[in-house]
Amino acid sequence: MTAKTSVKTGKPSTRPAVASKTDVAEGFTDAERAAMKERAQELKGNSRRGSRATRGDGASEVLAKLAEMPEPDRVLGERLHALMMACAPDLQPKLWYGMPAYVREGKVVCFFQGAHKFKTRYATLGFSNEARLDDGALWPTAFALMDWTPDTEARITALVQRAVG
Repeated sequence: MTAKTSVKTGKPSTRPAVASKTDVAEGFTDAERAAMKERAQELKGNSRRGSRATRGDGASEVLAKLAEMPEPDRVLGERLHALMMACAPDLQPKLWYGMPAYVREGKVVCFFQGAHKFKTRYATLGFSNEARLDDGALWPTAFALMDWTPDTEARITALVQRAVG
């Protein structure tokens, strides 16, 4: 953004300059812009189907998105999806910003973000403020996920069960 000059005085204005479309667009990465476009498409699709998609609709969309992911994200996401369907049957799968997410009454409780999505070194299992993970004044809401082991599965199962409380 460039500073504006006052028409009356010819001096630099004390008012902040308004950001142009170019300035704003440069603030987001290509991956972030793609995620926003995916979210817009999801919202458009939901409005066409009605406000609530059935569990089958969301599950098929999530499975299709997982199938597009490269390994190891695909394997981690598919294992997580199976775990969610087994231990949190009241949560509905859906896409959220192009990521698999699990919702209750239309609100995201948790989501999976593959490492490839934003070119990070690990996948993320995240929980929203709808998750009941409260533990005093400070608690984690996102977890790095690099491998699926029996210990990982047990920890995730406990977290999800606590989250849906």
